[in-house]
Amino acid sequence: MRTDPEPEGHGPVRYGPSLPDDGLPPLPELTDVLAAAAGRAAEPVGGGPALREAACGHFARRALPTGPARVAAAPGAPPLLLALTAAVGGDVLVPRPCAAWWAPYARLLGRPVFHVATPAECGGVPDPYALLETVRRVRAEGGDPRLLVLAVADDPTATVAPPEVVHETVEAAAAEGLLLVSDETWRDTVHAPHETVLLGPAEMLPERVVVVTDLAGALLPGGWPAAVARFPDDAAGGDLHARVLDVLTALDARVAAPVAAAAAYALGDPAPVTARRETSVRLHAHLAAALHGAVVAAGALARPPQAGRHLYADLEPLRGALERRSVGDAQELEDFLTARLGMPAPGGHRFGDDLAAPRVRLSTGPLLGAGDGERARHPDSPALWEQPQVQRALNRVKSVFDDLCDDAQRWEPPR
Repeated sequence: MRTDPEPEGHGPVRYGPSLPDDGLPPLPELTDVLAAAAGRAAEPVGGGPALREAACGHFARRALPTGPARVAAAPGAPPLLLALTAAVGGDVLVPRPCAAWWAPYARLLGRPVFHVATPAECGGVPDPYALLETVRRVRAEGGDPRLLVLAVADDPTATVAPPEVVHETVEAAAAEGLLLVSDETWRDTVHAPHETVLLGPAEMLPERVVVVTDLAGALLPGGWPAAVARFPDDAAGGDLHARVLDVLTALDARVAAPVAAAAAYALGDPAPVTARRETSVRLHAHLAAALHGAVVAAGALARPPQAGRHLYADLEPLRGALERRSVGDAQELEDFLTARLGMPAPGGHRFGDDLAAPRVRLSTGPLLGAGDGERARHPDSPALWEQPQVQRALNRVKSVFDDLCDDAQRWEPPR
């Protein structure tokens, strides 16, 4: 019998939550560039020269030199992954859990998606031994695995995979002839960049890795969709780049001209963009640490967040308290926490995790307040987390988890 790549329970989850938002108003310099480009002609599919040159500089400053002929841009990372999946063919492998938007695009093309377990210390990257076992099992059952999608700085787990883990996984994937897609959307949001070593797969095996970066991660507002991809600098990379452009052309997936201008400006890492990014990273690192403290103090499990604007929590130790509130799986946990916290709390099943496991992703952006007025008062203040609306939101999270903890302890049998 063929291995079933789909989760069971409430049915396949095809459309998951969006990327965690930073909760801040757009940078004025970016809005000025966007407005000035409002009358520009349409951007070509794959990105115009200015956007692709800016992307080359962005990659080069991150130890990934490339030329414009090996860069493609699209209105967000999902069209790029869709085009890559269509161009490469075969079955797709992803870690469990993984970003909510990875698997739906393979399923849209009718491609099986197989989830692979991650090592204990991080998410985003499959355990190398589990990867080898999965590839060989799928092939033995008649499958054709060709593509592995991973993220060193991960959504949803907010971890950064250690270089030795990434290296072993890259070697295992290369040995099995897989092409790797490295989602580096959260690369520039590492909370402690001077203490955390981040090495991407393309720095280890550039001829087998396509790097995809959604600019909503660290450079642009989420409502301005733009992403760039870097392809290997060899003949095979050139052929793949051409096939991806063919798919993007068929979809007419082009970056809107004003957004392309803002993206080119942001990719140049000018001082205002860099300052805002650093302020945002510090802010969300503080908020994620506060979320982590509240969750762990209540008895739930969560790896310390290292990147991004989110936290991934496992509430298995609180299962009894949850069941007394009619919460038996990840979907019911999502409904329960979303209602209690007053902010989105997508369950782990949205990220390919087991529906029966009470896991959830909590984001830091909603803690900054629901209204643009509240968010705009102190957008670049290093102590934005001290604002009253932020403290109220954190207290609400602490109260909800403390209630679960108290209930769990009340029913705990005496030792």
